[in-house]
Amino acid sequence: MTTDLPVDTTGRARAQADDLISRLGLAGDPLGLGGNPGDHRVVVAMSGGVDSSVTAALLHHLGYDVVGVTLQLYDHGAAMAKKGACCAGQDIYDAKRVAEACGFRHYVLDYESRFREAVIEEFADTYLAGFTPIPCVRCNQTVKFADLLTTARQLGAVCMATGHYIQRVDGPNGAELRRAADAGKDQSYFLFATTHDQLDFLRFPLGHLNKDQTRELAEAFGLIVADKPDSQDICFVPNGRYVDIVEKVRPGASRPGEIVHVDGRVLGTHEGVIRYTVGQRRGLKIAVGDPLYVVRLDADKAEVVVGPREALEIDTIALKDINWLGDEAPLDGAPVRVKVRSTRPPVPAALSVDGDDIRVVLARGEEGVAPGQACVFYSSDDEDRVLGGGWITSTSGGSGGSSGVRLIG
Repeated sequence: MTTDLPVDTTGRARAQADDLISRLGLAGDPLGLGGNPGDHRVVVAMSGGVDSSVTAALLHHLGYDVVGVTLQLYDHGAAMAKKGACCAGQDIYDAKRVAEACGFRHYVLDYESRFREAVIEEFADTYLAGFTPIPCVRCNQTVKFADLLTTARQLGAVCMATGHYIQRVDGPNGAELRRAADAGKDQSYFLFATTHDQLDFLRFPLGHLNKDQTRELAEAFGLIVADKPDSQDICFVPNGRYVDIVEKVRPGASRPGEIVHVDGRVLGTHEGVIRYTVGQRRGLKIAVGDPLYVVRLDADKAEVVVGPREALEIDTIALKDINWLGDEAPLDGAPVRVKVRSTRPPVPAALSVDGDDIRVVLARGEEGVAPGQACVFYSSDDEDRVLGGGWITSTSGGSGGSSGVRLIG
């Protein structure tokens, strides 16, 4: 039995919404919980954007006992001045309005101190160490899929649903994480650290949709966020200036140093390694004949090492804090596909396993792979299943040809 729509409650509007839900494969029990939806309490993590709002409205419309939860993660004042943010300011207000219009309960939880400690401070320290962080992964790993999941269970929920574009599939050995149907919106790179226990509790009802279909649902439900732009960049970084955040969190920690060519020549000076990332070409402020790129950062020596483009190429990646989601333990030489940047497609590689030490050997060299980023593993046959991933600690090699690693299987 469906509930009333938030704006147009005519029978015709309900019928049109039900028809759209059916055509998109969302009718019945999209969460796979069985029984009467009304008997299942579902916490929906609501950021204030269209995706999570549609998730909450959809599940409420289908009859689930929905409780919306929005986290206040950082300062309201800074967030109000930034368009396309999430979890603060206007976005909290939008989430509340969606819940009120639909008629389900909604809570705002203050996680600001936890977010600062687990995400913002870690972001600053990672930059100061010469690495390139991904705070969105850390947020999912620590705040949203750890702390919030605990809160959801305390609220009596049988699962937590989000608006992420990724798919959860029940496989022969338990729940599997798979890429979204829409490759352009796929968020699997940012969710590689999801554990087996978390995956058992999570649901992603939009994973088989594209963004246009999600917005079509938002319009059918009459949601005020139907035309709201997607969030851009890192939510807590005003105007995209990462350096400002680092200097605010760790004032005086950055120090000047030298810009050094890979051949040992000192080419100039810089004001801090936090102003550079591996692969960067523009903004080096050094006058040489050929184009130069940032090849690596040495925070201990306060050195920015630059070189020609070919110096960027690597073929071996060392990892730490690996999260494995495969059915069996990773095997030495096992073929995988990997992503070393969220915007890059998966590429062929092999695992090099020595006890707890796992490295990735690429079949072909890659450029601009930065320590601090994630290396995410996918199944080698269809690139669809997420097998886990880890954090890049260092890179090496780079011949541009075959890695010479024998793939098994």
